[in-house]
Amino acid sequence: MDIKQAAEQLKDMYNNAPDREAVTFIHLFGIKYAKEIISLSVPELVKESGIRQSYTTEVYKGIRLAKYVNLKIDL
Repeated sequence: MDIKQAAEQLKDMYNNAPDREAVTFIHLFGIKYAKEIISLSVPELVKESGIRQSYTTEVYKGIRLAKYVNLKIDL
């Protein structure tokens, strides 16, 4: 996955998150795609997605959580 593909997926998950769960879905993005995005520039990925740059921290949180959790459903 390259930065453009990852940014598109992040944007999609953010924009289609249930009400009041946008940040949760940013975390889920980091969890789900941690292996693919760990080698990418997360700040650049977030910028490319068009969401607020402050959400970079939330993506990093998801990446860090990935080694501790498994998704129950495929998003």
